[in-house]
Amino acid sequence: MATDPALAANPLANQPVRASKGEGGALGKTGFAWAVFEWARNPYYILIVIYIFAPYFARDIIGADLLASGALDGLPPDKALAAANAQGQATIASVTKWAGFIAAMTAPFLGAALDRGGPLKPILGLFLGSIVICSSMLWFAMPGGQGLSVGTIMALLVIAYVSYTYSEVTHNAMLSVAGEPKRLAMISGLGLGLGNGAATLIFLAIALLFVLPATTGWPFATPQFGVDLAKFEHARLAGPICAAWLALFSIPFFLNARDPGVPGASWPKAFREGAASVWRTLRAASQYRQLMKFLVARMFYADAMAALLALGAVYVALFLGWDFLEMLCYAIFASACAFAGGIFGGWLENRIGVKRALVVEILAMVATGLVQLSITQESLFLGLVENREVWTGPVFPTLSDIVYLSLISVVAVTATASISSGRTMLVTLAPPGRSGEFFGLYAIAGTITVWMGPLLVEQFTLWSGDQRVGMVSINLLFFIGLGVLLTVRMPERTT
Repeated sequence: MATDPALAANPLANQPVRASKGEGGALGKTGFAWAVFEWARNPYYILIVIYIFAPYFARDIIGADLLASGALDGLPPDKALAAANAQGQATIASVTKWAGFIAAMTAPFLGAALDRGGPLKPILGLFLGSIVICSSMLWFAMPGGQGLSVGTIMALLVIAYVSYTYSEVTHNAMLSVAGEPKRLAMISGLGLGLGNGAATLIFLAIALLFVLPATTGWPFATPQFGVDLAKFEHARLAGPICAAWLALFSIPFFLNARDPGVPGASWPKAFREGAASVWRTLRAASQYRQLMKFLVARMFYADAMAALLALGAVYVALFLGWDFLEMLCYAIFASACAFAGGIFGGWLENRIGVKRALVVEILAMVATGLVQLSITQESLFLGLVENREVWTGPVFPTLSDIVYLSLISVVAVTATASISSGRTMLVTLAPPGRSGEFFGLYAIAGTITVWMGPLLVEQFTLWSGDQRVGMVSINLLFFIGLGVLLTVRMPERTT
């Protein structure tokens, strides 16, 4: 095995021998323990950051409080509402910006220290404890100045977001020892599948216990446990639910996952040597040409994917007019499909190789996204098929609704599979024993350009006056990332 240039060139980087390979597969003791961690943690991101709490905070706290303050009384009602919504969206963007900036500037140094320090589980426990505390306190985020202040809520979201990123870097640094190298793809895919499966169960519980009883009187006459939707308790409750879920279901991981850390290793020394190693790695990027090319590719395609997933919900609300219940059903369906995506990603990587799998997944997202943009409330496929009512049920009554929903399944499967393939590709390309450091750089590649997708959409929309043209511009990032990805040379596959 070739010597890692950075370690060979630097005597300070000498360290106790660390495990770099594991045994077993996705259903083995250590492999399943690594995967079940995402069953515990990922619902926080899906419920709080994407589907439930962030929209509630933007619309029903920031936007509603601005309207109630009288600051927009001089505007017509529709313009006042638009201004309030814009302020809410800007607030969420600010949270994401600051959290992403902090994580991007620090995650590589954390990852490098993880490659050199002691056991990783205690460090990971600190990050999870931070998420649990912050998530629990979101129950007190109420409109009208009650409960926590806006500044406090934003701080909690930033701290939890950064802690989530740190926990992801730490968890990913343990992937290489979770199982046999040839089975890491399935282990990684199973983890993503379980994470989305857990979110699906929580979404279903919220729908059946709270939302459906309040809106349809089924399956219960009233919302259970005294939850009051008028006080947004169903949205606020997402925080404590995710906190309890994380605390409970992370226990199997801590009991059974394999820890590559060396007992007794000095953490202060690990951080000093890790920081020096990150700077050497960046200065000597040519020695890791294929890995750096992959990280550049990820910088573009991951930003495009994030914009597609986030702004796709705006397109649905604007062009198809889906209400809260339909959006909840959309979240359940997408999360269930994403569960399959994690498994599909691992299977596809084993069948055709991780690089080819990632290319297929990106192309599928691009093609499906273009078809989605051809659907409006009036027609499908750029006017070739007229929209019509299919049934008179409470959700998705038209052909446009049903076709768009079916296409969401493809995006959810391939987006989740691409995350699994990206992780496996990094483990494949990273020097042995340094996956933590490069997963830190991997985190930068996924956050440092997070502004590019929204900026493209904004500028193309303003230029064309058509939101669909703005959404099409996301594909520029996909194609740049794909072009760089195709130049990456992978090591020969081993058996």
